Amino acid sequence: MSAKDVYHNTVKAALQKEGWLITHDPLVLELSSGRLEIDLGADRLIAARKDNIQIAVEVKSFLSPSLTSDFHHALGQFLNYRVALKMKEPIRVLFLAVPIKVYHNFFSGELAQLSISEYNVKLLVFDPDREVIAQWKN
Repeated sequence: MSAKDVYHNTVKAALQKEGWLITHDPLVLELSSGRLEIDLGADRLIAARKDNIQIAVEVKSFLSPSLTSDFHHALGQFLNYRVALKMKEPIRVLFLAVPIKVYHNFFSGELAQLSISEYNVKLLVFDPDREVIAQWKN
């Protein structure tokens, strides 16, 4: 089992505050080439439509000296997880969880914006101080 991100429990609490049921911690995907562990799996019932929405969330702190390097790693991991989810749990939507300061300071930049658009990266922006989700970026 890999180490949990610094903000793992923060994002978990933020999701629960919004009514998400944490179903997996971590969400394990077994492939013939190995085992993948996405940080969280969660479900939420939308009563008005009687739909059950299922998501997977990969939490990233972006605490290293190079945000660009962290971004390369996070994007590669996100894309690999999305491919595996498509095969193992195709109904589940994958989100990359990033702290709000990192979102404003790095994800508004050209490289991040172009990559997010090109690869259709869905973001969950969270406020680690208040343990809340600030924004869902689809």
